[in-house]
Amino acid sequence: MSLSIVMREHGGPEVLTAVETETGNPGPGQIRLRQTAVAVNFHDIYVRTGLYRTLTLPGIPGLEAAGVVEDVGPGVTAFASGDRVAYMTLGYGGYATERNLPADLAVKIPEGVDDATAASVYLKGLTAEMLVRRVHPIKRGETILIHAAAGGVGNLLVQWAVRLGATVIGTAGSAEKLEFARQAGCVHVINYRTENFVDAVREITNGLGVDAVYDSVGRDTFKGSLDSLARCGHLVNFGQSSGPVDLIAPSELFGKSLTLSRPNVFHYAQKDRATLEEVSASLFQGFVEGWLAAPAPVQLPLADAAEAHRRVESRAVSGSVVLRP
Repeated sequence: MSLSIVMREHGGPEVLTAVETETGNPGPGQIRLRQTAVAVNFHDIYVRTGLYRTLTLPGIPGLEAAGVVEDVGPGVTAFASGDRVAYMTLGYGGYATERNLPADLAVKIPEGVDDATAASVYLKGLTAEMLVRRVHPIKRGETILIHAAAGGVGNLLVQWAVRLGATVIGTAGSAEKLEFARQAGCVHVINYRTENFVDAVREITNGLGVDAVYDSVGRDTFKGSLDSLARCGHLVNFGQSSGPVDLIAPSELFGKSLTLSRPNVFHYAQKDRATLEEVSASLFQGFVEGWLAAPAPVQLPLADAAEAHRRVESRAVSGSVVLRP
């Protein structure tokens, strides 16, 4: 039997209920995982509240985790019992002590990366890789703006952008988070609660604007992000923690020949098996070599999923939260 966190309706953290479920044997092409660390993401919050209605109810939320292979189904040759693996999936089911998973979604975790780190950075890290290498490939010498630069994705994004040679401006909402963003590599930091970030960006760039904005905040920052761009600049909107963005007419981009993207990491990273292996290796290599780092995640028992959601939703933590089955 497995302990699973089940949602039967949308609502507050209290809708997350711990129940016992039966895992069963892995089917063809599947592996059975004993999960060791399950990440909690803003996507999970959107699913719980009903902003994203992508989980069939009743259902088990959770996009990503790390664990140990306990058994393999017919046809699986790439994995064996005892392998440590990480995965992300839009099929959900992560909030559980064990599960069956399509083997083609899993990747092996290298020595030097522990399970809690792998679970807490996998989706976020692949998102950062997608943003700086594929959606808007950063060129050395560019100046870019990263919102929520102290957040789970933002922190990794800053580090990766700096490694690629960008000058990074980061926004955050407190002195502590601004310092965290600066330590990650931001040359300039802006407190969006006390400063107008558009005016600050114009001052920093001598009125030119930035080459790209990476915006996970959405409604509250979208218009300002467009205004912060230089001519031929690129706004990459990859989240909506403040709410969905209002409709925009393409003609609004014409004034400065701007580009707007709304990428999905699953489309980029899971295009094919070779791409998944490539981007995963790139992410884990950064941690093994030490040029990528993340604060140790806050760890809570799986049964405390509701409390984990409260902490993530309140933005009371810098970095990540993981559940330990």
